[in-house]
Formats: sequence, structure tokens, C-alpha cells
Amino acid sequence: MLADREKKIPARCNSNIKLKVIPGHFATTTSHINYYTDLSTLKARHAEAMEVATSMAHEYQYNTPVDTIVCINGTEVIGTCLAEKLTENGIMSLNRHNTMYIITPEFDINGQLIFRDNMQPMVRGKNVLLLLDAATTGQTISKCLNTIKYYGGIIQGISAIFSAIPDIAGIQIHSIFSTADIPDYQSFDSFDCPHCKAGEKIDAIVNVHGYSEL
Repeated sequence: MLADREKKIPARCNSNIKLKVIPGHFATTTSHINYYTDLSTLKARHAEAMEVATSMAHEYQYNTPVDTIVCINGTEVIGTCLAEKLTENGIMSLNRHNTMYIITPEFDINGQLIFRDNMQPMVRGKNVLLLLDAATTGQTISKCLNTIKYYGGIIQGISAIFSAIPDIAGIQIHSIFSTADIPDYQSFDSFDCPHCKAGEKIDAIVNVHGYSEL
């Protein structure tokens, strides 16, 4: 059972935030990885989501305008808490309603991210903070940035719970956990995975919802 391998890593910025990790051989939609980062409780439990949001808010609390938080991969609870913390810290929305939007794009049948007509005014001309759970290859972030820019949004920051990359397109990714917390974390192209070449079977298929053991 993969759950027997699980260990918890406390965040350096806040010991109340703990990252669950499971070593092994995992396949995602974009790569193979040697650690599965279980972020489900950090995204779903209000108390833990608030701790995450409080830590994230420190990066933007002084002079970063935020009108809209675009949430990816089930981070809406954290997004809501983050909006509350930013407001408490004096970050005011510049839109006419003087409040922050917490929204999620939609995948169309071709796998492209879109905002429906009724959602587009929440992006167009707005200062946007992109929030996601984890970044491994950066492909999802790149797609999100292109989508936000296409709809006229102004990227003000990127935040993630865990990121294996420090930045993308010249924008720093502010993350609570990084590969410094998992020094031997690795991500491979699915066609060039050393575990596969060594004949090691995949332990589980993973996505934003969790993992399914094989």
C-alpha cells in the first residue's frame, strides 16, 4: 500500500502546514515523477487552507493589487481564504465592486482553458493572481498564463503549494514547498523515464484528484 510509505514534511515558514509525500514511480498527464505530493487536505480542510493562505499572503501584502484570483486544480478554498487575508492586510481590489473575484477556468473539448462570456469581465483588465496546487513541469502554468493574457488579464503573481520550478516566463513562482524540501524529487519526460527504462513498474496514476494504484 502506498499509504504506508507516506511521510509528512513541515513547512519552513509555518510548521502547521505539512506536506504529505509518497516516494515511488508515478505517472501524471505530462510526466513521470518519483514523489507523489498529496495536497488534498491542504486544499479541502478550512483550517489548513487558511494556514496556507496566510503564508501566501505575505508575498503580496504590501503593494500588489489583486482583483481576481484564478484557482487551478481545486484550490478554491485556499483562494477564498487568500482573498480574506489580502483584504485584512490592506490589499484592496481596484475593480468597481471593491471586492475580489475567485474563479476557475474551464477546459473545453480540445483541452484548452477558456473563460465563458459571463466570466470574462472578471479577467479583462483585472489584476490577476494565479493560484495552483503544484507545479512540476510548468506546462499547466504556461497554459494558464497564456489564457489569462488572451482574455486581457494582468498577471500580478503566481502562487503554489509545491513547485519544482522557481519561475516561468520571467515570473517567480511563490511556493510554500519546493525541491529544497524534497532534495531527490525528480520529474521525467514519459518517453525518457529512467524508472521505466530500468523496468520498474508504475506504482500509480496521479492527477489533481489523487492517485490510483496499479
